[in-house]
Amino acid sequence: MPKEKPKRQNRKVNAHWVFRAAIWTFFLAIFFTLVTRFLLESFKSIAFSFLLLLLVIITGITFDIIGTAITAASEKPFHAKAAKKIYGAKKGIYLVRNADRVANFCNDVVGDILGIVSGVVAAVIIINLVLACPGLNEIILSILLTGLVSALTVGGKAFGKTLALNKTTHIVFSTAKMLTTFDNIFLRTGRNKSKKKSTQEKR
Repeated sequence: MPKEKPKRQNRKVNAHWVFRAAIWTFFLAIFFTLVTRFLLESFKSIAFSFLLLLLVIITGITFDIIGTAITAASEKPFHAKAAKKIYGAKKGIYLVRNADRVANFCNDVVGDILGIVSGVVAAVIIINLVLACPGLNEIILSILLTGLVSALTVGGKAFGKTLALNKTTHIVFSTAKMLTTFDNIFLRTGRNKSKKKSTQEKR
């Protein structure tokens, strides 16, 4: 009987995380798609569209590297760094302890969203190319661009996984330091806002 309670709690936690991940994916997908469409409509240059497509692919590969590295990482190096009070070590421990959620967000949530965005960008590139050069075959362009995007994405992620497994601690630690910096910035702004509100209320 005592062993069944933790299992039920884990199921509730997992179900809650799955629901949150689905909600995050829904809103992030809408946000990134709208931003991408706005950028493509504002800058109708084909060269800019290709640069944006390349940026989307690189971002997807980067998040895949982070997710893979965190899954393969060990807590021990970060405990040693935390004992020495090295900047970002505590965040590294947090990331490794929550590896399943972090990897799900990086590899699945962000990966799927950027897959949708790259499809949108590729479609716009094809339309612009056909409008610029009416003699071009839209079907052939679509096949070639889809093949190029797939090759860059799959090849980049394959290379990234090798890098992530060889430089696991370094990648996780670099990510942890970045996140710690972001946390400090947001905490400072939050504290400043609370101080302003308290001073205004006193007046």
